[in-house]
Amino acid sequence: MLLYAFTIFVSAFLLFLVQPVMAKQILPWFGGSATVWTTCLVFFQAVLLLGYAYADGAVRSLSIKAQVRLHTGLLALSCLVLPIVPGAQWKPLGTENPTLLILGLLGATIGLPYLLLSTTSPLLQAWFAQRFPGRSPYRLFALSNLASMLALVGYPFLLEPWVPTRAQSLCWSAAYVVFVLLCMGCGWFSLRAASSLPRVAAIATSDAGTAPTPGRQLLWGMLAATSSFLLLAVSNHICQNISAIPLLWVVPLSIYLITFILCFEGRGWYQRDLFAAMLAAALGVMGWTLADRSLTHELRLQIGVFCLGLFIACMFCHGELARLKPAPRYLTRFYLMISAGGAVGAALVGLLAPVVLPAYFELAFGLAACAALLLVQMRRNHVVFVTLSGLSLLFTLGATAWSIQEFYDSTLLATRNFYGVLRVQEFGGDTASRHRSLIHGTILHGTQYLLPKLTHRPTTYYTPTSGIGRAIESLHPSITPLRIGVIGLGTGTLAVYGSKGDLYRFYDINPAVIGIANRDFSYIRDSDATVETSLGDARLSLEREKPQGFDVLAIDAFSSDAIPVHLLTSEALEIYRRHVKPGGIIAFHVTNRFLNLIPVVQRLAEAQQLFAVLVSDDGDDSMASRSDWVLLSDNAASLQASQIACAVSPIDARSEWSARTDDFNKIVQVIK
Repeated sequence: MLLYAFTIFVSAFLLFLVQPVMAKQILPWFGGSATVWTTCLVFFQAVLLLGYAYADGAVRSLSIKAQVRLHTGLLALSCLVLPIVPGAQWKPLGTENPTLLILGLLGATIGLPYLLLSTTSPLLQAWFAQRFPGRSPYRLFALSNLASMLALVGYPFLLEPWVPTRAQSLCWSAAYVVFVLLCMGCGWFSLRAASSLPRVAAIATSDAGTAPTPGRQLLWGMLAATSSFLLLAVSNHICQNISAIPLLWVVPLSIYLITFILCFEGRGWYQRDLFAAMLAAALGVMGWTLADRSLTHELRLQIGVFCLGLFIACMFCHGELARLKPAPRYLTRFYLMISAGGAVGAALVGLLAPVVLPAYFELAFGLAACAALLLVQMRRNHVVFVTLSGLSLLFTLGATAWSIQEFYDSTLLATRNFYGVLRVQEFGGDTASRHRSLIHGTILHGTQYLLPKLTHRPTTYYTPTSGIGRAIESLHPSITPLRIGVIGLGTGTLAVYGSKGDLYRFYDINPAVIGIANRDFSYIRDSDATVETSLGDARLSLEREKPQGFDVLAIDAFSSDAIPVHLLTSEALEIYRRHVKPGGIIAFHVTNRFLNLIPVVQRLAEAQQLFAVLVSDDGDDSMASRSDWVLLSDNAASLQASQIACAVSPIDARSEWSARTDDFNKIVQVIK
């Protein structure tokens, strides 16, 4: 029994540990987008489904001897793809479909090992049920979820801060070989037991119990799909406005797993009436929080409401699954339907929603769907629960309509792709203050006033009093043409500083941003400078390019309000320095509501013996926004120009912090 339990524990631990390990490796290649994690979850759920289908088919169609032989052969074959380190050939060029590229990369790198890890829990539980009739195998399911949760929680606190990314993959690969040996041992033991106790095996496989109807199986899938859908939708909602990092990925997923553990552990944690009433209330609170625009930027409230709401929703869905579980004879079919529902929920959020929905409406729709499922499940209960469920459904539908109306208020254009949601909004009517803004998620990414005499005025974070405005103006007048690089296009506002002969080169990973900047705003086409745009992740593009000799390189890349971590590391700074001429300025835009990134840039500068100053602009002008820019240079004189020196603010240095690297970047340190 210990062998089965330990093997299932190890397999589940590795199954969920590999998720952040792989996602972190490829995250920088795709601009640090939160959608990378969502796409990875789609892959993991889909392969999990294949694994459960394999287990169900093998148990129903093959003898125990054939099962063990087939599984042993596949386990040995899977070791040939180790170690799980994606090759450089998978790095995107900028023109590929990122979703398909990520799915292909994961399939080639960890596809077979992940598939076999996925089969372990249902397959070994079936072998366990044959070997130990009368013992419930469902507690092994709770054990596997406990192992999964430990892997997820341990990763951001015990593994990521101390072990380099590549070493993580190598260690995981070594641990996988240990798992293969354990699983082969279970197969050998099951064969021995089957040959020595044939009657016990026969009794186990003919276990009494009513066969689940198609309707019951569909209900299993719907419950699993709802919890999976909410998991991904809540993860998207949290990550898009902070940062796409493992710590924020694992919190919702850990909540999801904890509820599986509690519901299948067998000690009555799930109290149906209590959680049904709590869910009705939680769905209403989440709907209101999502729709009320005034609550959009309340970070702690958003995280608290949606994490607690996710816990209650998953407790209900998984509690209902535990309540409706079949006899052990049908456990592989039960797990198959749970996996199918999980894959459908993940695909709806990760694959379908970005194509058919113009914004992140899926969370609102998920809340309404959960309320409808609650009403269906409680329809035969006391009238109080039916009433609460009905009110919850009506409220979530109303909140969905409210959030959609809020989204389209003053919106001229809305578009969505892998990298997020973009809106072009227009305000001011026919007045002198009429202006057009680009919104990415919930964050302003540039504004242009439409009155002819104001169209050439830089606005928001890029006014002459901002750090980047002062850095560029400090170079004027210039005898030689200037070369300015900008990571993050937005509306192309910085192009207004260009003079004849100057070159402004913008880097952006999102093709939709380039189209909007050229079509809906006139900064680029009205600039006196030559303007170039490079499509693709800026860091990868700069790695491939010859030195550009920029006088100023501005790092101004945001995904909604989240700054991609891979653009703020020592390795990234080394790349930037290669493209900036001696005495040039590297300008980091670090304005952020949730993260204090000023000391991060300061530590990067110190580590590479660069000079650094902070320019904080309060945005007192009506066309300006508050901004923080940290300017770096290898020449102190470049930062002592009068335009810069008069606006320098002291930096609250954190000497105890280590410089960020690709391997080590602690998000906890910088949360405000």
